[in-house]
Amino acid sequence: MHKPRPHLLLVDDEASIREPLGKYLERQGFRITDAASASTARSALLAYDIDMVLLDIMMPGEDGLSLCRHIAAHEGPPVILLTAKSEETDRIIGLEIGADDYVVKPFSPRELVARIKAVLRRVSSGAPKPERAGQSFSFDGWTLNTTEQTLFDPKGVLVPLSSGEFRMLEALVERAGHILTRDQLLDLTRGREGGPFDRAIDNQVSRLRRKIEHDPKDPQHIKTIWGGGYRFSTVVTRL
Repeated sequence: MHKPRPHLLLVDDEASIREPLGKYLERQGFRITDAASASTARSALLAYDIDMVLLDIMMPGEDGLSLCRHIAAHEGPPVILLTAKSEETDRIIGLEIGADDYVVKPFSPRELVARIKAVLRRVSSGAPKPERAGQSFSFDGWTLNTTEQTLFDPKGVLVPLSSGEFRMLEALVERAGHILTRDQLLDLTRGREGGPFDRAIDNQVSRLRRKIEHDPKDPQHIKTIWGGGYRFSTVVTRL
């Protein structure tokens, strides 16, 4: 089976650094999502399954240290800080709050790639990352349990789901109210990497609708956003 390329989130407010570096990293075999601000990065972390964050410390608005602290607090992906020579104290703080490594600007792209690969190896070969605590979600009388991977209808009847259907529903429910594109859903459900397979998502959604919608032809939970993707529109409560 083809091994997916590691998906990196590159966060830097300077387009003169972010854009050429992103293209270079893509040529080295990585998938790249870039962000010019911490707020955009937070949205990307929610929308995609990110394997590593490359994070500039000095950014207008919320800085990189604040975002690094947020990522660590939520047991997010490993972080490599992109820092200036004058930011030694910030580098130390960054490592203390959870960053995995840092490189000092101006840096060699080849050195950065080596550090990325080293951190990814360390993460994959070391002690397993703590699993996110299981959660239960309730929506319109339904109960979804991510630990047991179960779905119960409003009458308390267990509704069988395939593993793919469960991952799809979990991705939608956890991001209720947000529009998710087909590419994002493919990424979040560990689907195929790229390729013209939008129908795979559409078919999965259709199967889910037949199981959870009162009228699959007039869905109230999983809404189609024309030109956008899908949105879970029902109010969700974490139990």
